[in-house]
Amino acid sequence: MTTVSAERLAAIFVEAADTLVDDFDLIEFLHMLTERATDLVGAAATGLVMADQRGRLEFMAASDEDAKLLELFQLQNEEGPCLEAFTAGQPVINVDLAAAAGRWPRFAPRATSAGYQSVHAFPMRVRQQVIGALNVFGGTKGGDFTGADVPIMQALTDIAAIGLLQERTIRHGEILTEQLQGALNSRIVIEQAKGAVAQACGVSVDEAFTAIRRFARNHNRKLTDVAHAVTAEPGLAARILSP
Repeated sequence: MTTVSAERLAAIFVEAADTLVDDFDLIEFLHMLTERATDLVGAAATGLVMADQRGRLEFMAASDEDAKLLELFQLQNEEGPCLEAFTAGQPVINVDLAAAAGRWPRFAPRATSAGYQSVHAFPMRVRQQVIGALNVFGGTKGGDFTGADVPIMQALTDIAAIGLLQERTIRHGEILTEQLQGALNSRIVIEQAKGAVAQACGVSVDEAFTAIRRFARNHNRKLTDVAHAVTAEPGLAARILSP
């Protein structure tokens, strides 16, 4: 892992815990988490899955489109590091994907064909409650997490889980079922908006999503609201990239 200053670590941890705000946007928060985790360890990409109200894992966020497709493949085939970390409640560390075909016969070849050489996974947990998992894909063979790196990444993932659970846990002792389900439903609209902007502006899906997020921040609007607007307002998709 790249050496990170104490000030940088503190800022990332505060940002991960800061969910008790009036305009909290769950999807934006989860994408922020994947980006910060990617930057923190110098990873190739990260992806995040969370459990719905039935305990079934669903894709929620990724640092780029390739990681998103791999997360979806992992869930569809019901094998991979995120599922192991979620089920066991323990991190999966420094797995050499080229040597992991026996462990994950479908996932490992797909991950290596996407250009990844190593993978790690961290459960999002609060005590015994696991609500999701964070996948970290590496570009080096076998990964390079040291004994000191693992607790830092697990702590970041745990703090994010605490931030998501804290309000309902304190007041009602419940998981954020309604909010999480709403976020799952919103993903459909966001994917539609990404495709619309990509087509209208002639850019990649990743570039389209970055533009939608920037537009939402610049106009002080929620990411989901902007996505709905892109699909509903004629011409908005083509204007998203305008200054």
